[in-house]
Amino acid sequence: MKRKTECCSVLAAPLGEADAQELADAFAALSDPVRLRLLSLIASAGECCSCELEAPLNKSQPTISHHTKALVHAGLITGEKRGRWMYWQVVPERLAAVRAALAP
Repeated sequence: MKRKTECCSVLAAPLGEADAQELADAFAALSDPVRLRLLSLIASAGECCSCELEAPLNKSQPTISHHTKALVHAGLITGEKRGRWMYWQVVPERLAAVRAALAP
């Protein structure tokens, strides 16, 4: 699903149904502490291999895959398969849109 890179502020005007669903998906993805840590690890590294996420999170690869899938669905990260590993990057435009939705 293609995510918008711009969104209306929730404080400026009532959200339409599609905008509300899109924001709810992002906030739902961010509501989990493991996903927040994943996003933080990826953002601070610029790019991060799935293999580099197991130790700092103390989680198995299947668990990491479950959580990265939720972040991808929300449009917050994107991945590229290289060999047997996925390399993750934050989608800065999407983060900016989610942040802007809470701005007056």
